[in-house]
Amino acid sequence: MKRGLSVGRQEKIEITVTEDMFASFEGVVVHPVYSTVAMTYHMEWVSRKIILPFLEDHEEGMGASVQLKHLAAAPLGCTVILTAILIELRDNRVITKVTAENHLGIIGIGEVTQVILPKEKIAMRLKEASSKKEIM
Repeated sequence: MKRGLSVGRQEKIEITVTEDMFASFEGVVVHPVYSTVAMTYHMEWVSRKIILPFLEDHEEGMGASVQLKHLAAAPLGCTVILTAILIELRDNRVITKVTAENHLGIIGIGEVTQVILPKEKIAMRLKEASSKKEIM
């Protein structure tokens, strides 16, 4: 990784809740509000923005863990701001604390762990996983 990545670094994204973000299963909307699945995706995305400027050409980040609590609903058209703060750098692991909030307050909190690996190592692991799938 390039120098400069440090604890306290922050990134934000702002999204507007759309119908494709609704809580649904097998194409059936269960609740017409921002889903936990969509929140997970956005927490990973804002956390990825933390590392992007610091990746070397031969490196890539991979999600290793997402823990979140979905605390309140956000309906269609609602603006949600997600903020990631780098709280820990350990070896090749980058850990962020993430909050999601709307006009009423915090609607979600979480923690995202990413692992920084050489692209070659990732490609090798994917190839191994594909060959094991063919055997089964």
